[in-house]
Amino acid sequence: MPHVPPRPRAPVADLAPDRPTAATTGSRLFLFTLRRMASAGVDDAHAANALLGHFGKSYRRPLILMRAMMLELSRASHRRISVAACCCTRITPDEARLLEAVATAQTTPHAAYERLAVALDSPAALGALTCAQAVAQSFSDLGRPIALYAGD
Repeated sequence: MPHVPPRPRAPVADLAPDRPTAATTGSRLFLFTLRRMASAGVDDAHAANALLGHFGKSYRRPLILMRAMMLELSRASHRRISVAACCCTRITPDEARLLEAVATAQTTPHAAYERLAVALDSPAALGALTCAQAVAQSFSDLGRPIALYAGD
């Protein structure tokens, strides 16, 4: 069997630097919780434990609001929302839309509504917007604001 040299890997900087990432601790926590609840259900213990680890005794408010948001997204969506595995460092376009909608729900609700309507493929995204605003406010109140890019 001939020896095949390993393929050279591209430097991390060359792998689409303009692609959105979860920039803050709050964003990464939101994304992890979203992924766990999407794959294992809203009662996932790992998602609850992650929120408990970050928020301490105050974890219940963001947990309940994340559950409500996931159920509302499921109810209102007219298509499948693609979600990556929890270990992935990159995010899917649907996750980017949801993350950006939640990050901007407090400051620019009209833009957040449009992002949610695109992500859900439904004009009836008002309930999802309300849930996104509540989730963003709860994370922010507990010191872990959600932002798509660092510095937001």
